[in-house]
Amino acid sequence: MTIRSDSANGLLDTAIVGAGFGGIGLAIKLLQEGESSFRIFEKSEDVGGVWRDNIYPGAACDVPSHLYSFSFEPNPDWSRTFGGQAEIHQYLQHCADKYHLWDKIRFKATVERASFDEKASIWTLYFADGESVRARTVVFAVGALNIPAYPSIPGLDAFKGKVMHTAEWDPDYDLSGKKVGVIGTGASAIQVVPEIQPAVESLTLYQRTAPWVMPKRDGWIPPAWRKLYARFPILQKLHRIAQYWMFESTAPVMIKNNWMTRMGERLGRRYLRRMIKDPVLREKVTPRYALGCKRVLLSDDYYPALTKPNVEVLTDGIERIDETGIVSRDGRHQKLDAIVLATGFQVPAAGAPFPIEGAGGRSLNEDWRKGSEAYLGMTVTGYPNMLYIMGPNTGPGNISVIFYIESQLRYIMAYLKHLRQRNLAALDLKPSVQQQFNENIQAKMQKTTWVSGCDSWYLTEDGKNTTLWPGYSWQYRLQSKHFDPSLYDCVRLRPSVVELSADIDDRVATSA
Repeated sequence: MTIRSDSANGLLDTAIVGAGFGGIGLAIKLLQEGESSFRIFEKSEDVGGVWRDNIYPGAACDVPSHLYSFSFEPNPDWSRTFGGQAEIHQYLQHCADKYHLWDKIRFKATVERASFDEKASIWTLYFADGESVRARTVVFAVGALNIPAYPSIPGLDAFKGKVMHTAEWDPDYDLSGKKVGVIGTGASAIQVVPEIQPAVESLTLYQRTAPWVMPKRDGWIPPAWRKLYARFPILQKLHRIAQYWMFESTAPVMIKNNWMTRMGERLGRRYLRRMIKDPVLREKVTPRYALGCKRVLLSDDYYPALTKPNVEVLTDGIERIDETGIVSRDGRHQKLDAIVLATGFQVPAAGAPFPIEGAGGRSLNEDWRKGSEAYLGMTVTGYPNMLYIMGPNTGPGNISVIFYIESQLRYIMAYLKHLRQRNLAALDLKPSVQQQFNENIQAKMQKTTWVSGCDSWYLTEDGKNTTLWPGYSWQYRLQSKHFDPSLYDCVRLRPSVVELSADIDDRVATSA
């Protein structure tokens, strides 16, 4: 085991795991506050997270571009109302360029384990290459949706054609003129189906549950508007504010499960009737659960693609897969050249992306086995100086995740500032705070559409929603606005705990 010397004593102030929006955003904030004793550890070879990895045709955001970007780093040159994968990835690369983050990132650094030394109040990250790094504070910005979920269908491995998961797309494989089967009707399916439909010979869509689909109203942003945004930033800021409140106004549809939900369902059915005239097909793709119970999808071209003569929607379920195609439960065999798995991502059963050992050797996997819990989705009792970005119950059901991330960045910076200014070794969330907070969260959750009876990845096996925030995003912003040290047990910094070296950057440069 090699201890990586990132300072004279091998100690960082802050170790950040993940170089997506959360990790990049926190790094920028640290630099703006004059902090340099930190590193980002990224398992891949580039920044971007899901926007680096998901390169399937049609991959795009379902939140407007001006809202799906940092408020402190606006991009006046978004080309579309809803940014595509490549453009969002380029935006994060731009952020790394502008704020000189590349030297602060260690790529190909796959964390396998993290443990807390209670005596020294120091975290150690252990990497797949055998090295390790010590830090006073660790921040996990790893996201929850980064491990492809493969369906357990008998015979999947026996198929002789091409099998591609949307999260592991092979850009060199040409689907033109092929007979393609698409399994799944979630967020990636409604994007990839319209993109590949014109090129393939036939497309068979295997649907288990019909999603709610609303119009996206996407389009190109005229160059004139982009020039105005660049010249008058206030216009872009006002546009962003307007978009925020437009999307925030849809929150009651999901967090109330009342007459507004029913109204939203009527609008969804009206859109479906307008886009699909064939009553048989329309019946197949009509949702049978409350709007918002599963993720509401936005698309202008999904329904039209389903009406094309080379597309068929099958709802009987899949019996098995053989060497040449898919056998439905009704006994029908569909010969295929390629199978596209639009089956989403694995949500770790215990919430933690890898083994994490806290105070007293406790295991986060064990503590979260019955459902993950944290305070404001960021701090967990028994795990001092450990913070999450977009942890339990902070997922947005209706608005940009960036709004939540920026709320958390403010809180994390206040947390770190309190540690430094008070010369504290550690801050550990009080158990009663976590318990009361999560009891309130779950009580509010019972009034939402997310627990209204559908089978959703939002829920644990026993029906507990540990994924989404059961309220308005502005309520989360207000709750996380101020750091309250009285919610934490404090550990004073002992003389035996090593001090950070002032020449950390020079040392890292020579040891990398």
